[in-house]
Amino acid sequence: MTAGVSPARIVRVANFVTGRSGGLRTALRHLGAGYLAAGHEPVLVIPGARYGDTRRPWGREITLPGPEVPGTGGYRVLADRRRLARVLTDLAPDRLEVSDRSTLRWTGRWARTHGVPSVMVSHESLTGLLGQWRLPAGLARRVADRLNLQTRHGYDRIVCTTRWAAEEFARLGASPVDLVPLGVDLATFHPRRADPMLRERYADHTEVLLVHCARLSVEKRPELAVAALARLRRVGVPAVLVMVGDGPLRPALARRAAGLPVHFTGFLPDRAAIAALLATADVVLAPGPVETFGLAGLEALASGTPVVANAASALPEVIGPGGLAADGTPSAFAAAVVRLLERPESVRRRAARQRAEEFGWPAAVAGFLRAHGVAAGQAGSETPAVT
Repeated sequence: MTAGVSPARIVRVANFVTGRSGGLRTALRHLGAGYLAAGHEPVLVIPGARYGDTRRPWGREITLPGPEVPGTGGYRVLADRRRLARVLTDLAPDRLEVSDRSTLRWTGRWARTHGVPSVMVSHESLTGLLGQWRLPAGLARRVADRLNLQTRHGYDRIVCTTRWAAEEFARLGASPVDLVPLGVDLATFHPRRADPMLRERYADHTEVLLVHCARLSVEKRPELAVAALARLRRVGVPAVLVMVGDGPLRPALARRAAGLPVHFTGFLPDRAAIAALLATADVVLAPGPVETFGLAGLEALASGTPVVANAASALPEVIGPGGLAADGTPSAFAAAVVRLLERPESVRRRAARQRAEEFGWPAAVAGFLRAHGVAAGQAGSETPAVT
């Protein structure tokens, strides 16, 4: 226990967490490790295939059985409200932190009833997500505004990880939200991870190595990366593409990529292997239009590799001078890749790394603890590495 810190039990509840990977899972782990290092007691409650209660490097992790959301490639939700409410009551949290503004908004009422200060973390734009579900723009905005007002009134604090996410609350005239950017593991993801032998596996010295690192699901728009590669090849750029990750769209993407130099790695459980591939790439593509903080994009920057991101997402705000934003079309993405390659390699890689160095997990942990109104303890120092 950190000296001088009054420990708080911070119970965190999240939905749409995959069993193996994902930016939200990464963020939950790093924040939990930071809370633990600061002298608090983090407890994470997430959905899974079966019940579990385990001690992790990021604190206690409770898994409650939850159904898979069809077509999402593994996302699960905590659908049994009564069971979750019983677990929360048994845990008797000092603070409640929730990461899901859709199916978990009811937990705000639970927290008020039990006198527990609560924080809702807004990782995404509801307007953007509803648009992905084919709702007309005007209707999507009205529905998002109604749900966001309910969220604002249901929780004591709202934490947004980007200004892009905070805009939805600002347009309601609601009280200010806490803006707390997430962080990146600057040690694991580093330019020194670049591996010439790994590069030779996918591309020769005359070719451009592109990497897409995300779940192969609808909201990530992975087909745009394949289409951008085809466009580059047509205009004479000798590019190859490595698709890191798995998901429900993989069979369709494999058919779309027929005849193109596209390599599918599937899910890579080794973070060091992902870091090596990101550092070895020339450009990383992030085509998802509703990407929130985009940890994979930030990990690419930390690896010294520039990113082309969808202009509709939050990533342009995050990547800054470390990459370029492009409209969500193959030609726009291909043109952005060409513009990045026109920069001297040392310049573009240095800009990427320097941008990533502005985002550290200790600062993120301290910001979240401030939102909770508890002591940060040693949150300003390096938090333990998690995998």
